[in-house]
Amino acid sequence: MFEAIVGFTVLLSIPAAFVWGSVLFAARSAPRGRYSHMHGHHLAWGAALSTAGIVVMALTAWSTHEDQHYDDFGSTMTALAGVMGGTLLILGLGPFTPWLLGVLGRNAVRLPPAFRLAARHMADKPARTAPAVATTMSATAVAVAVMIIAVAVTAQARAEYQPPARPSTLVVEGFSAGQAATVRAAVQHELSGAPIAQNNRQRETGYLSVRTFDHSVWTEAYIGDQALLHYLTGDPSTPYDEGTAVVVTADDEEADSAQIQYTFSTTDHSPSAKTIPAITVRPTDPRVGGVFIPAKVIQDLGFHLEPEQLIIDPSFHRTSAIEQERLDRRLGETAVTYLERGFQAPTGWLYFVAAVALIALAGALTATRLAGSRRVLLRVSGGSAATLRSLVTCRAAFSAACGTAMGASAGCVIGLLLAWPMTAPIAWDPPPRAPFETPWTPIATLVAGLPILAAAIAALASPRWLTRLDLTSSPMLPTSPGSRWASPTSKP
Repeated sequence: MFEAIVGFTVLLSIPAAFVWGSVLFAARSAPRGRYSHMHGHHLAWGAALSTAGIVVMALTAWSTHEDQHYDDFGSTMTALAGVMGGTLLILGLGPFTPWLLGVLGRNAVRLPPAFRLAARHMADKPARTAPAVATTMSATAVAVAVMIIAVAVTAQARAEYQPPARPSTLVVEGFSAGQAATVRAAVQHELSGAPIAQNNRQRETGYLSVRTFDHSVWTEAYIGDQALLHYLTGDPSTPYDEGTAVVVTADDEEADSAQIQYTFSTTDHSPSAKTIPAITVRPTDPRVGGVFIPAKVIQDLGFHLEPEQLIIDPSFHRTSAIEQERLDRRLGETAVTYLERGFQAPTGWLYFVAAVALIALAGALTATRLAGSRRVLLRVSGGSAATLRSLVTCRAAFSAACGTAMGASAGCVIGLLLAWPMTAPIAWDPPPRAPFETPWTPIATLVAGLPILAAAIAALASPRWLTRLDLTSSPMLPTSPGSRWASPTSKP
């Protein structure tokens, strides 16, 4: 567990360092004034890094585009290489942030009137504003890429999902043989009247497997009585015989016998074998199957059985999530419960996207504060509080729009290319690659919502909070529409 946490931390720290590097790169390459020109080598380096990142991601996508088995370690390294390519792309966009601000500032006359002053103010001191806008750009790129990759991974996981039980089945497991009676009593108390099917395991430390005529090996056979068989098939009319195995499968092949291979010790490398008759039954859910062995057959081999799972058959009682929670509280650490509710899409990535979006918003508001000074705003606003708020609001919207536009473009490239290595199958018999729909609506909401949210915060916040204070003067701030000027230290 500790090694996994360390590995995950290292995996995230490398891209985080590159993303932070894009902010430093933006600060290093930004000119000092609006009419100062950037050095060409900064843009050349940025273009080279971004191009290299796109090439690396394209190669990783091409190397994992086929629907075949990929080695676990190799696919992890390929995905890591793709992530590094994405961070190179973000890093290379660092110097393009002050370049964009400069271009928009010099051509502000072509922008809508509301954003002309905002563009000029953001470009006046790009060395101050560019790192904050680069933060918004980097955070937006990460958020958009994670959104696309999460949708692709979720679609693939849904396609590969194999339910371990029938829908609405409650499985209680993870208890010792000495706790079996206590666990059964707790289940009977919380789910009064619900019949319990019991799946058993051998008490001995030996080896037990079942092989059918088609050479299929069922290493984990279901061992129990008639109630367990009826749960597996979903049909109470399934014939039960104490000496006959039942192969529950949706395949078309029929099994007429089953061979049980077993040993009573892990050091015994020459297992014994016994062949018993078998029948094949189709389950109600084609995704659920197994081989059923009557408990008497295993006991006749010399094994002692003990409970492994307690199963509530949904044919007689469909357990609800509330009942599961109540049973969990009663069992505590004694046992583990599982309620089959179908594929549950992961939602943890939503919290990550929300946190990254807040970072992007903070970058836009920081750029708003660093763009020019109160003296400039007061001179332009003419002492009107409403005009001052309007100017600050336009600054916030403009800075957020610049960052999100660049970040969303980079994030779409990263997400669409990394969707291939992130969904590379590692199973020996992988299903076809599941198609997925790019979440354009959430992406558009993020791109349009961040500038709107930044503008709303700027409009509602105090101008003192979102404007930079000059150290060489004590400017006068308008405090209300009815008063033209008021000193920051004056009393009403």
